[in-house]
This record gives sequence, C-alpha cells and structure tokens, in this order.
Amino acid sequence: MESISFLGHMALSLASTSLPTEAAGTASEIVENSGVLALTINNVWMMIAIAMVFVMHLGFACVEAGFTQAKNTVNILFKNTITPAVGILSYAVVGFMIMYPSEWIMEGIFGFGVGLQAPESNGSLNLAYNEGYTYWTDFLFQAMFAATTATIVSGAVAERIKLTSYMIFTAIYVSFIYPIIGSWHWGGGFLAELGFYDFAGSTLVHAVGGWGALAGVIVLGPRMGKYTEGKVKDFAGASVPLTVIGVFLLWFGWFGFNGGSVLSANPASTSLVLVTTSLAAAAGAIGAFAATSFMLHKLDLGMVLNGILAGLVGITAGADLMNPYEAIVIGLFAGVAVVAAAIFIDRKLKLDDCVGAISVHLVGGIIGTLAVGLLGDKAGLSQLLVQLTGTGVVAVAAFGSSFAIFKVMDALRGIRVSPEHEKVGLDSHEHGMRGYTIVFDE
Repeated sequence: MESISFLGHMALSLASTSLPTEAAGTASEIVENSGVLALTINNVWMMIAIAMVFVMHLGFACVEAGFTQAKNTVNILFKNTITPAVGILSYAVVGFMIMYPSEWIMEGIFGFGVGLQAPESNGSLNLAYNEGYTYWTDFLFQAMFAATTATIVSGAVAERIKLTSYMIFTAIYVSFIYPIIGSWHWGGGFLAELGFYDFAGSTLVHAVGGWGALAGVIVLGPRMGKYTEGKVKDFAGASVPLTVIGVFLLWFGWFGFNGGSVLSANPASTSLVLVTTSLAAAAGAIGAFAATSFMLHKLDLGMVLNGILAGLVGITAGADLMNPYEAIVIGLFAGVAVVAAAIFIDRKLKLDDCVGAISVHLVGGIIGTLAVGLLGDKAGLSQLLVQLTGTGVVAVAAFGSSFAIFKVMDALRGIRVSPEHEKVGLDSHEHGMRGYTIVFDE
C-alpha cells in the first residue's frame, strides 16, 4: 500500500541523514518498525470498517421490517438475524477458500481448501499474507460482504417464503454462487484479466444479490391479493420511522463498505472514497425526490429512501475513480432510475418485490458498473464494453444459478408458506409471537 511505502522511505531517509555513524546499524530497525506501525494503522481501519459493514445488517433488518406488514415483523427480523450467522459460517467453511484460492489451500475437496487456514507466520505480525492487513482481518471483511449479498434477497421475497427455504438458499448462495462469481474478478479470475472493474461490489455484491432476488420473486409469485382485477394493491408497511432508521444505518455502514475497500488507511484514497460515497447518496435522494414529484405527483418518502440506497449502490463500483461532480451525476441518475424501475417492475411486470430490492440493488448495481466506462479515470469505449461484458456474464451466472436453486427447492419441498399462514401472517404460525404487542393492565 502507498502509506506503507511512504512511511518506509521516510524512515530510511531519516535513518541515513539524521543518525550518527554509530547508530547507522539501527536504520533497518527503524524501517521495520515503521512497517509494523503502518500495518497496524491499516489493520485497525479495516477492523473499524468491518464493524460498520456489520451494522448494515441491522439497517437491512429495520428497512425490511418497516416496509413490510406488521403481521410478518418477527419473521423479517428472524431472517435478518439468521442471515449473518449462516452467511459468515458458510463463507468460513467453504466460500472464502473458493473465492480466494492459493497454493497453500489447494488440498481440499474439488481443489479447494475447506475451513480457514492462515499461512505460516513465523511469528510475524504480517502473517506472511498481505502488507496492509492480516489474514484474519481480510477474511472477516470479505465475510461481511458475502452475508450482505444474501440479505438483499431477503427483502424481495418477504412475507411468503418459508424460513427454512430462505436459510437453505442463503447457505448455498454464500458457500458457492457468490464466491465463484467473486473469484472471477476479486480472486484474480478471467474478469480481472479482461480488465473488468468493480471497486467495492456494484456488480459482485449488489447485482449478484439483485439477480438472486429477481429469481426468487419470479419463482415465488406475488403475495396474495397483490394483483387482482387489473389493479395493484400497496400493502401498508409496519413502521415508517423504522425504515428511515434503517436507511441511515445503511448509509453509515457504507462508509465502511466503500471506505474499507481501499484496503488500507491511505488518507488520500480513503477520504476521496468517503466523499464520493456520501455525495452519491445525497444526490440519489434528490434524484428520487424529483422523479416521484414528476411520476407519482407526490412526495413519496419510501422512494426517496430507496433513492439514497440506489445512489450508494451506484457509486460503489467506481467510488475511487470518480471526482465529486461525477459522483453527484451517478447518484442523481440512480435516484431517478430506482423510481422508474420500481414503478415498471411493480405495475408493468407485476413482480412483487416487497422492499424495492431489485430496483435498488440490481438496477443500481448495473448503473454503477457501467458508469465506470462512462465517467471517472477509466472512462472510454473499450472499458465500457468490458463493463458490459462483465455485467452480462454475471447476470447469466447469478440469475441462472438462483433460479435453479429456487426451482429445485420448490419441486422437492415447496418454498412458499400455505395460503392460510400467509393470510394470517408468518409471525403467529412460524414463530408463535408478534412483533408489535400492546398489553393493557387488567
């Protein structure tokens, strides 16, 4: 990382010019100590970013519980509680080794290692792994991304999927589908060799999750009463304040999601990424505000909140490549697009996405990925064609595999709850409790 190189050269310069002759032997020690200091600073920042991304699971839980009906609140919260648990374990046992294979983990099943295994450290803080952060920090940061991918599916298929079906899908997706696709770029695979660029996951996290959500919605079908007699029914969400809290938690967590993806505490790179991330989110809100005023003739808070998220998803692929004004353009476009996409998906395609996950993460992810070829340091026709190619390849792989998983599960065991359970609510039948309970003293 640049910060390590800078500290190392600075230390060497000071050692060669400022130290007396008898102390010259300590120059190498000074350089070594500066490297340890830089490693520690970078590693601490990465761990802070991990904590911020982890908080995003609470944000998703709040958004989904707020957008969906009160009778399914416990079910929503249960899914968002179990998702990081299943996701992190699945990624630890299988996924991480598939996504980042190397010569010291090649003795497992199908050529991949199974389970976490740090390289030989020889007592070094570096763990002979990476000059910017340790093996364990890298795993945990990547595991948070993997679990986030599955969470995107949760909201879209809410209120009618069996909990066990969702858990099985999550385990398979995080163990195999997400890491295999991720290895094509972040693991040094063919997309990386092609020149495809996705800084923090507009495609590899958000679009992959969005394609999974689309497949789930298609296989499940709409909620009962959603589309009847040519009309589209909007189900009242349980809590608008909870949704707002969730979106702000996600915005906060995105500073770790994108900022941590610098993979060091380099001040220039990290600060630029944080600025472009926040500007895109703000512009997403304004874009959605303008779009709802024009398309819906009302100030729709839910759409504006999704506009913020769309702006965040859109900037994620090129947050390190864009200047502030380009970030604003991406955010504005994503904010308008999420409103148009949500209306089209709901009213024209009649695909029942409870929280707008497809329009936010899939549409926003595609916009952000293609923006790398249109704006920023890599803009150009050749890069745009590469981005289009990567988007198409991931679309086929993510949607195809997700659709197959849902269809096979549906054929074997059924993935949808019974009509009576759906009508009464999943909380009572699957959990035996309600999310909102008022108790009056007798």
